[in-house]
Amino acid sequence: MIERHIEVTSRNGDIPSFAACPDAPGAYPGIILYMDAPGIREELVNLARRIAKHGYFCLLPDLYYRLGTLRFEMTRRAEGRMQTIFAAMNSLTNAMIVEDTAALIGYLDAQEKVKPGALGCIGYCMSGKFVTTVAARYANRFAASASLYGVGIVTKEEDSPHLLVKAIKGEMYFGFAEHDQHVPAEVIPTLRDALNKAGTHHTLEVLPGSHHGYQFPEREVYDTHAAEDSWAKIFAMWEQRLK
Repeated sequence: MIERHIEVTSRNGDIPSFAACPDAPGAYPGIILYMDAPGIREELVNLARRIAKHGYFCLLPDLYYRLGTLRFEMTRRAEGRMQTIFAAMNSLTNAMIVEDTAALIGYLDAQEKVKPGALGCIGYCMSGKFVTTVAARYANRFAASASLYGVGIVTKEEDSPHLLVKAIKGEMYFGFAEHDQHVPAEVIPTLRDALNKAGTHHTLEVLPGSHHGYQFPEREVYDTHAAEDSWAKIFAMWEQRLK
């Protein structure tokens, strides 16, 4: 495995990122891994490694780079930690991530180990809305995108991602938790209706018994069955669309 901590140049500054791909001849499809609200940590780095081991060049950017270097230790119960995490999360906008994604795509396009053409992406929690947005804004590049227990995909704002799905040309996977206090009841039916009306090629499912965060091995809510079920569908989608 080839692993590097790199800086991706963007209009707003350098984006610290982790990159991984197989240590073997050839080029591999590019995957952007968009982080969840707690931000960069070894748990996410390990997910990037898992993706890379399946034959991809995985890029994990620190989306909080505008705020400096933020690192949250999820195993500790520090007072005020969650308020700080939410403040960091709320500092980001869909427009910011669209702009950042242009830089990330540019970086991938410049790498000899990245297969030219179609890209994939995956996002967790706060990045569900980012994945949906960039899949629409860069419809000619993202051929297969995945959102896990995404939040903010359906809002009353003008930039609500569910309003953009008609522009998506690639395939989408949406995996929601059955128990998720961050996803209001109307979100899933509204998103499903938008996807169906748009004719977007997609899978949208609610994983029985699962909770928000079900795919993170270090969380108490980790659900092996739900996690592996989602992974199987995501890897199958990437295999078909990117290889």
